[in-house]
Amino acid sequence: MRNRESWNARRPAAPAGDAPADLVLTGGRVHVFDEGDHLAQAIAVRAGRIVRVGHDREVAPLIGPGTREIPLRGRAVLPGINDSHLHGVWLGAMWPHLLMDALTAGAADTPPPPAPALRTSADRRAAILRTRDLLAALGVTSYTEPGLGPGEDGGDTGCFGSAALADYAQLAAEGELAARVTALLLFGELDGPGSADAFSAGLREFAAPAEVPGWFRVAGVKIFADGIPPMRSAWVCEPYPDGTHGGLLIDGDSAEQRLHRLTGMIHAAHAAGHQIGVHSTGDRTSAAVVSALGAALADDPRAARHYLIHGDLLPPGTLAEMAAAGIGLNTQPGIAVATRHLLHDTLGAHTLARMCPTRDALDAGVDVCLSSDSPVLTPDWRRGVVAAVTRAGVDGSVCGADQRLAVREALRAYTVTPARQDGAESWKGSLEPGKVADLCVLAADPLRVEVEALPQVPIELTVVDGRVVYEAASRG
Repeated sequence: MRNRESWNARRPAAPAGDAPADLVLTGGRVHVFDEGDHLAQAIAVRAGRIVRVGHDREVAPLIGPGTREIPLRGRAVLPGINDSHLHGVWLGAMWPHLLMDALTAGAADTPPPPAPALRTSADRRAAILRTRDLLAALGVTSYTEPGLGPGEDGGDTGCFGSAALADYAQLAAEGELAARVTALLLFGELDGPGSADAFSAGLREFAAPAEVPGWFRVAGVKIFADGIPPMRSAWVCEPYPDGTHGGLLIDGDSAEQRLHRLTGMIHAAHAAGHQIGVHSTGDRTSAAVVSALGAALADDPRAARHYLIHGDLLPPGTLAEMAAAGIGLNTQPGIAVATRHLLHDTLGAHTLARMCPTRDALDAGVDVCLSSDSPVLTPDWRRGVVAAVTRAGVDGSVCGADQRLAVREALRAYTVTPARQDGAESWKGSLEPGKVADLCVLAADPLRVEVEALPQVPIELTVVDGRVVYEAASRG
């Protein structure tokens, strides 16, 4: 059984007293993102922790001879961005190519990006470090690597096997990471069929690398329950135009047997102490997964932080069950926006309007995390916020207008809520005293600009654990 103790209990206490700070930012718009959504002017950091947030005059006494003071001059400070579903090795191997390039550009004849082929530890480390530098420049201070493990040890790309876990752990131990990484284990193929027997064997036999506190942790497992709607492989209640309903990816001779095995996998992973992230897109799949997760939690109640990944089709009843059981949703409105024309042909206009129901989920009380699924979409969270708030494509067409979020809601879904998904809300995700100093500085306040202009607002500074990991060359 895995150690169920969260990162929370192993974080050092915040430095106390009025000793000079290491870093002070003054004269800005500091979005604390605490429960009251307070706005401050200044923030002080010592020994990797936030020690004071408030008006400039409240922070000024912590400025000493060795303090680095950065005048913000009205710029905005946000908690560090947490991309809670991003394939770091794959992204580093593919960048600057993205899987959705052709769809977002509206060019049907755009060739697919080249497939990576990482063969050695040096290849994988180089990809991880490339992602490190890319994300640091985007203000990303945490991310979840959603699926690395023995199920992909024979994979062609080399991006998802268990060796990548060891590379992450080694880089973390060497102090080479610039973002905190949470990983989910993968005991089947990425986006492919899964074996219940192989999953059970993985739970029993696979030894994940040891945690590097605060920097790398294997939190649980990922299960691919079904496919995706555009390929008609999501398990849905209403038939596709060809009369099919899709199905589960778990092995079995019948739909009933596949469902029984999926339920068993969920119960076994929960009993082993894992957090469970389930790739689930069809409404029929999600109803079954939520029922199984809810039953597992009822048998063994604990703060497991289980969640659905994507959750393209989630009817109100399923959302209500998720809220009641504390099951989260990790989703990407940008995928629905980018594939809206394909989805219209596959699901129809009525169903398309219900795709990626972020508004309904929040209103139902479900924890909603926004993420990139990069390199499917760009890792630029600013574009993710635009997609969540406008639900509009480059041609102006809208996918799910009723599901739009407010800018503040979208920002919290990239900061505060992912910290809860990580089980780390006591020490990261907001800019409150005592929490780690993970933050990013933007040239303008994202809550004061037109949301469509947000991707053009420069990110000028990224701080992780009190250390500057990115500083724009133009900053003074």
